[in-house]
Formats: sequence, C-alpha cells, structure tokens
Amino acid sequence: MNGPLLLHATAAAVRTGGDWVAALISGPSGSGKSDLALRLMERGWRLVADDYVQVWADQGRLWCAAPQTLPEAIEARGVGLISQPLLRQARVGAWVELEADPERLPEASLHQLCGVSLPRLTLTGVEASAPYKLMRVITAGGRA
Repeated sequence: MNGPLLLHATAAAVRTGGDWVAALISGPSGSGKSDLALRLMERGWRLVADDYVQVWADQGRLWCAAPQTLPEAIEARGVGLISQPLLRQARVGAWVELEADPERLPEASLHQLCGVSLPRLTLTGVEASAPYKLMRVITAGGRA
C-alpha cells in the first residue's frame, strides 16, 4: 500500500453492490464541489470529506478518507459549516472535474491517480442534472 496523497477535492459515496463507492469531485474554488455533494447527500449519498481528501491505492483499488484534522462538516456557501457525520472511508469509483462548459458528447476518458485508472467525468457542478449524471456513472461502473 502506498502512503496517502492529499487532494483539494470533495468526496461523496453511495452504497452500490454492497460497497460504499465514492466520487472524487475536483475543481477550482467556487466551482460547486460542496454544492454538488450536498445535493448528492439529499439522494442518500454519504459525505467522506469536504475540501480535502486523502487517497491511497491498495491492491489495485483507490480508497479515500477525510484527513484526521478535517471537521465533520461540509461548507455551504453563504451559510457556513454544517455539521455532518463523515463516512470513515470508501472505494473511489470516479474522478469528477467541475467546469463551466463541458463538452456535449465527450469521449470516454480515464484519470490516473496513485497508479489506478478511474473513469473521468466532466460536469457543471451547479447544473440540476449533475447528481443524476454522476449516479449513472457510479452505479454503471464508470459507464453512463
């Protein structure tokens, strides 16, 4: 097992196939990482970490957890920190990049992290359909 890597991202996980499978949500400050995670949580997802995430590879799979110093909370822009219990850890199933104007019909792509290939999805984080699109990719094992 490799040592953990610290990423500026948010991680939320859903129970699928008996496992907690997370999406690592990346993007610049203000792109909607926490907003997307809040909307996923309304749909039954669990918060793993907000703003900073530790990731590591083990036996060909990528895992994530909150750094020990991270509060059990999520930032809601305009409101502040909202207390939220964190899921201890989850297997990572997708890499999400938040952008203002993603391609309409992108080719399938992968993102390499800690030597593990992950399905890469580009979304507009504040778009109403973003949680649905992400759920489709996670539950279909990386394919929409």
